Amino acid sequence: MFYNVLKLDDVVKLGEEKFKRVPLLENDNSNLSIVALKKDEIIDTHTSVCNAAVYVVEGEIELHFSAQKFLLDEGDILMFKKDDEHKVLALKDSKFLLIKI
Repeated sequence: MFYNVLKLDDVVKLGEEKFKRVPLLENDNSNLSIVALKKDEIIDTHTSVCNAAVYVVEGEIELHFSAQKFLLDEGDILMFKKDDEHKVLALKDSKFLLIKI
């Protein structure tokens, strides 16, 4: 069995970096990562090879899909299907879990 207690602030910190992704668990195409993004930074348009969910732990982000935009605050979760083109904009310094299954 695998047990590991993590403190978010110890896992991912942004210094001069504007974006950082830290994988926590990985298995084939599935993974769990924590992502940190500074205010006004963008993760450009891309797709995922598997279904995904974003859970905002800290801050506020927008997820942009071709025809829709979603505003996510702390505690919000958004699920989406693979191959959906999307981009992420940080409205505040933000941290979110990225879950791909």
